[in-house]
Amino acid sequence: MAGSLTGIRVLDVTTSVAGPFATLVLGDLGADVLKVERPGSGDDTRHWGPPFWNGESPHFTALNRNKRSVALDLKDPADAATFGRLVDTADVLVQNLRPGALARAGFGYADTARRNPRLVYCDITGYGSGGPLSDRPAYDPLMQAFSGLMSMTGEEGGPPARIPVSILDQGTGMWAAIAVLDALRERDRTGAGTHLEVSLLGTALMWQPAQLGNHFADGTVPGRLGSGTIGIYPYAAFPTADGWIVVAAGNQSLWLRLCVVLDRPDLPADPRFAGNPDRVAHREELFAELAKALADRTSAEWVAALETAGVPCAPIHTLDQVVRHEQVTAIEAIGPVPHPRVPDFRTVRLPLRNRGRYPGLRRPAPQLGEHGPAWLDDGETRR
Repeated sequence: MAGSLTGIRVLDVTTSVAGPFATLVLGDLGADVLKVERPGSGDDTRHWGPPFWNGESPHFTALNRNKRSVALDLKDPADAATFGRLVDTADVLVQNLRPGALARAGFGYADTARRNPRLVYCDITGYGSGGPLSDRPAYDPLMQAFSGLMSMTGEEGGPPARIPVSILDQGTGMWAAIAVLDALRERDRTGAGTHLEVSLLGTALMWQPAQLGNHFADGTVPGRLGSGTIGIYPYAAFPTADGWIVVAAGNQSLWLRLCVVLDRPDLPADPRFAGNPDRVAHREELFAELAKALADRTSAEWVAALETAGVPCAPIHTLDQVVRHEQVTAIEAIGPVPHPRVPDFRTVRLPLRNRGRYPGLRRPAPQLGEHGPAWLDDGETRR
């Protein structure tokens, strides 16, 4: 099944994570994505490792499938002219180079709009396009720190901890893809392209609406809660005889069921734990009581008992357990991609289906400059 973006040409002038993730989404949806890279070194993630998978960086291969690559030095007049011709025929340009770099090369939004008024041009930045920090580069851990996210991660009383996935980079890439889809729909009506802007800082703030709402309401400054969350308890990880499980008793009925499974009828009768506001106010005392109750059985035993009672819960898996789990296999979340250099190559799919089918995994991440400027040839078969 052809993707909805079949026939849409995307120039991917990005590196690292946020930009490549945005164009990965567009490529999976059927767009023809040409990745424009620095000659010699290419995308930074080509060199991130170990590990390397048959000589290839898993970082790069994970973020750059369904793309082709051309190596162009935009400071070289001939390469800049080639890039200009690519701009002339593109539908979308996504870039996350250092602030101002593409404009200094003569390919900022105003320059490209004059050449191609239908072009949808998406800037991905760290701090946004205005303000005193707009010219600073930004990486995911820096923005987790700056935005307040890192002040809430980790255990209470312990040091701050980074969320160990690039949640702001990939989240910003998602917003960029959503913005591009919106702009293409608008272009269907108006015939005109537009200038889009997304930022890691904006994404970080958008991931915190409840925390910001609480702060605006009464000045609350959330601290570190480990596996917990604000405003609900018990809604966190608890130790068992052989590991940890997460229990999510998100309402009073679930709390009462949990106490029945644990054979602790005394807990709901305790005024400290009677209602959710009471439990939130006394979370440390309740954690100790629940940990004591859960200590005599294994995670699997507790998960079985809680699920039977209808109490939401889950074991804390390691990644190797996750990829082997029958549920992951059942939903076919990880799929193979034919790869000339990695015979057993596989990767995670976009988490969406259309009529029961995932977007296609058409080609693996390209080698640097593998496809050359042949993308200019309108007669080339692109799929």
